[in-house]
Amino acid sequence: MANLKLIRDRIQSVKNTKKITEAMRLVAAAKVRRAQEQVTATRPFADRLAQVLYGLQARLRFEEADLPLLRKREVNTVGLLVISGDRGLCGGYNANVIRRAENRAKELQAEGIDYKMVVVGRKAAQYFQRRDYPIVESYAGLEQIPTAAEAAQIADVVLSQFLSDSVDRVELIYTKFVSLIASRPVVQTLLPLDPQGLEVSDDEIFRLTTRGGQFQVEREKVTAPEVQSFPQDMIFEQDPVQILDALLPLYLNNQLLRALQEAAASELAARMTAMNNASDNAKNLIGSLTLSYNKARQAAITQELLEVVAGADALT
Repeated sequence: MANLKLIRDRIQSVKNTKKITEAMRLVAAAKVRRAQEQVTATRPFADRLAQVLYGLQARLRFEEADLPLLRKREVNTVGLLVISGDRGLCGGYNANVIRRAENRAKELQAEGIDYKMVVVGRKAAQYFQRRDYPIVESYAGLEQIPTAAEAAQIADVVLSQFLSDSVDRVELIYTKFVSLIASRPVVQTLLPLDPQGLEVSDDEIFRLTTRGGQFQVEREKVTAPEVQSFPQDMIFEQDPVQILDALLPLYLNNQLLRALQEAAASELAARMTAMNNASDNAKNLIGSLTLSYNKARQAAITQELLEVVAGADALT
């Protein structure tokens, strides 16, 4: 009977755990929706900014504009901006982006190039601090749905490092959102800005939907608005180079905000998938324990019957 009680307690414990993982899955799903709504809300500003920059690019030769954010120089030191999460229970999300950053640091060292790190997220910060990596600044406790103010704060540190010649190039390492069950760490050059990357491009929006009690992702192709060049007779009150110099930091902030949003969506999707797998495993374990309980209970009943029959035979 003691064995039966242990199995009953184990079944109840697994059921309680399953309730927790299911609740965490639903919370992550709701936050994925919020993250998607934020991406949709910020897109009109990003499109308009890119169109203005493209129009200025058509009127100017960016290569001839002596602007600090466009200036390429010999690379002796690279700044690595690493974006991870603050929390665990999200599968291999944090481990994958940390491994990608670590491999990139080794590649730079092999080329004889120094590096400095700006780390976003408690998991990566703790990992690299314990191993004495050169960290300039670290950020933790950011909103799970990134804001423009947070992106601007991080961009200010990156800009100051680049403009003060502390680093000659800034690379962004974050997790690109592919789908609910797939994401991949990528390395992207953030500074100096590339004039060829300012044109407006098509994009893809992911929408989380519920069908038959199951979460699914719908992809929606977003066609870039038609780019219209500035009229040739347009007169600028300010020097176009000054306008460009003021807009490029905004473009940088927008690029960083988009990366933070994708990283947040990847983390939430990874957590949702991990909790879904945990719930499925709990369900299977409950089934297995219930079968074991029924077998043990039947064995106990059979043993009691045999003892009763044996006692009756002994009396006759």
